[in-house]
Amino acid sequence: MSVRVPCLDGLRGISVCLVLLAHLSGTRELTSGARLPELYGLGNLGVRVFFVISGFLITLLLLHERAKTGRISLLRFFLRRALRILPAAFLYIAVILLLGALGLLVLAPGDRLHALTYTVNYHHLRSWYVSHLWSLSVEEQFYLLWPALLVLAGTRRGLALAATLVVAAPLVRTGMWIFTPARRIEIGEAFSTIGDALATGCLLAGLQDWLAAKPAYLRFLRSGWFAVVPLLGIAANAGQSYALIDCLVGQTVLNLAIALCIDRCRRLPDDRVGRLLETRLLAGLGVLSYSLYLWQEPFLNRFARSPLTAFPLNLLLVFAAAFASYGLIERPLLALRKRLR
Repeated sequence: MSVRVPCLDGLRGISVCLVLLAHLSGTRELTSGARLPELYGLGNLGVRVFFVISGFLITLLLLHERAKTGRISLLRFFLRRALRILPAAFLYIAVILLLGALGLLVLAPGDRLHALTYTVNYHHLRSWYVSHLWSLSVEEQFYLLWPALLVLAGTRRGLALAATLVVAAPLVRTGMWIFTPARRIEIGEAFSTIGDALATGCLLAGLQDWLAAKPAYLRFLRSGWFAVVPLLGIAANAGQSYALIDCLVGQTVLNLAIALCIDRCRRLPDDRVGRLLETRLLAGLGVLSYSLYLWQEPFLNRFARSPLTAFPLNLLLVFAAAFASYGLIERPLLALRKRLR
């Protein structure tokens, strides 16, 4: 089983663009002062794509390691993830905490603790500057739970538990919405209400060989009927205002649509979509996506009045900060990971 999936960088590039467009919504235009159109719903779609990709790729890597060596090394996994994720994130958090200490921005009580412990998804009265770290917190919780579960339960039972989460999460979301209205703010951020997106990616990776043996499924991937899948995903994402339907059905449909699109791109890399995803622009945005996601928040702040948060200067500053973070932190550590490997 090959671990490299060329289309994933392109998909990450699209995902981070969706998030940037969502956070640009409502920011002021530099010269006229007019507010940009609202596109908030794109952020949910972008983050969901990130989650499904993460579940898919991490599981693919872990299962490849088990197939090759007969075991999964948790120590190696945690070291690889720590080198990839923590330095860039802690640099961002350190800068934000320093600016807060200098009085240049206002942080909410609890921001520091939850940002440093990757529990922002359980900290709902947070400031704008750490708000986006909720999704990185979900990712870190997944990194801690899923590899250990695969080691302790084995591949078959682990995938069965992932399937259980895919079924149970909609019920948890719906139950919270109906029976505990005070906790509705947790829906879509608490791991029990969003982990099914990651679990869907895990199942896609675990079922790769089984799906490859299904001629009808492969024919569907190649057929024109597949266009229905992304349309269903877009429709499900647009239905967020219908809360109960979204909790019970919409989010699951969106996760499955994303997973099917990933699988099609993986299996058909030479069609038009696959070639588009491997273009230098989209692949480059995908490589830069983590730094872009980290550094967008201070500049794409619709609540601020600073010229630094006005379009298009704010977007230029996001890319400048992301390039600096990638060049100074991410790229050297990626090289170190390769040497260690």
